Parts: sequence; C-alpha cells; structure tokens
Amino acid sequence: MEKQRCGWVNNAPDIYIKYHDEDWGVPVFDDIKLFELLVLEGAQAGLSWLTVLKKRENYRLAFDGFDFEKVARYDEDKVQELLGNSGIIRNKLKIRSAIRNAKVFIKIRKEFGSFSDYLWGFVDHKPIINCFASMSDIPAKTELSDKISKDLKKRGMNFVGSTIIYAYMQSIGMVNDHEISCFRYKELI
Repeated sequence: MEKQRCGWVNNAPDIYIKYHDEDWGVPVFDDIKLFELLVLEGAQAGLSWLTVLKKRENYRLAFDGFDFEKVARYDEDKVQELLGNSGIIRNKLKIRSAIRNAKVFIKIRKEFGSFSDYLWGFVDHKPIINCFASMSDIPAKTELSDKISKDLKKRGMNFVGSTIIYAYMQSIGMVNDHEISCFRYKELI
C-alpha cells in the first residue's frame, strides 16, 4: 500500500516527493542549512518550489556550500559570475539579496550566538504542531511569520516577506504543516 502524503505531493515528480518525505517540516538547527534554505526560499519568490529544487545542487556549488562567511564577502566579479551561471536563478536582485542577507545573518549570529538560537527563539525552540486536514486549510502567512519578517527586515534583510518566511518556517520545521493524514505528520510530532 502506498504511503499517504500531503495533497500537494500527489502526482508530483520524484524530486518533490523526496523533498516532502525527507526534508520538509524536519526541524533544522544547523546555521549553514538554515542559511541555505533562506537563500532558496528567497530565490523561489515568484517561481515554483520545483524550479528551485531542481537547481538546489547547482546553488550549493555556486554559493560555496552556503558558507555564509564566504557569501558575505562576494564582490561584483562574483555577482557577475553568478549572473552568468545557468544552473541557478539568474536574478540580480535575488543574488544581491543572498549576499546582503549573509552579512545580516553573521550579525545576528554575533548577537545571539547562532542564527538558530535567534530564529528558534521565536517559538521557544520547539516546533509548532498544526492540525490541518488539507492544503486549503494551511495559511500563506501568520502573525508569527509577520513578526519574524518584520524583525529580519528591520535588521537589513530582504526577500524575507511574511509569505516567504512562512514557507521558510515550514521548510525548516518551525511549523509542522503536514496534513494530519500524511505519514510524515505523526513522524514529526
């Protein structure tokens, strides 16, 4: 018998199913992985997540394994190199945002000890377990994503609007938005 998954994965390509089954909603506390997903969620703005997933490995190569210290030091030559890289989303604003956000990411780490401590502090370091029956029940943003978005913007980040931040919260497991009928829902509570 096939596993019951969230409705958004039905008839999806294998890469999407793998992401759902192994990554989406799993709590992430590692700063490099948190930075990676922040960059990818920003890159996704206006595009499908599938487009980003297909380019994820290229992003890892292009952005030095998402080493935020290195990304923060990227110069104009590196921006031009990235704009010429067909393996990633070649949007100048999104590329510059990744660099800008890396600099802010480092400042937050200095203030809080880690980006993880800063971010997970918004939820008392425990995932929020939601109880949604279908995709139509899941919000695009919440008061909490509004609050985090506002704080990140105040600190100087961009491409961190409330909808992007809510998707980020889902991807890093700050919220468990698997449908209650999905096999991953119970595994992650």
